[in-house]
Amino acid sequence: MQKIAVFPGSFDPFTKGHENVISRALPLFDKIFIAIGHNTEKKSFFTLDQRLKMIGKLYQGEPKIVLDYYEGLTVDYCKKIGAQYLLRGLRTAADFEYERAIAQINRMMNPEVETVFILAVPEFTPVNSTIIREILKYGGDASQFLPDKMVIDD
Repeated sequence: MQKIAVFPGSFDPFTKGHENVISRALPLFDKIFIAIGHNTEKKSFFTLDQRLKMIGKLYQGEPKIVLDYYEGLTVDYCKKIGAQYLLRGLRTAADFEYERAIAQINRMMNPEVETVFILAVPEFTPVNSTIIREILKYGGDASQFLPDKMVIDD
């Protein structure tokens, strides 16, 4: 049986921190779905098409990566595609508390899905999409926080 993981997020934008989680998770799984979820609580900076295009270019030619999007509950998406694992990156203790609660609820909703946490490397701990969006919104240079191959399309 293939080990299939879902790395869900809004990825608005996809950062070096996200890229690092993926690179460290690739040896652990046979397939990783980078799944852009629609979050009703967030107003997107980049369109879904822009995010799909930017992330797609990063992982072009990587057979273990599947890029997708979904609406609804992440745990339902996992069931739909046959994923047994949810992949999450943790930067801070606050992230852990928030993600722990979600993981426990997800497990109650679908015991066949296990959440796997990967701790951020220290240099990416302060990097989050909200801050990067603000830098980009006001015309700042956010390139040091974005993957080297990332191309921002207008």
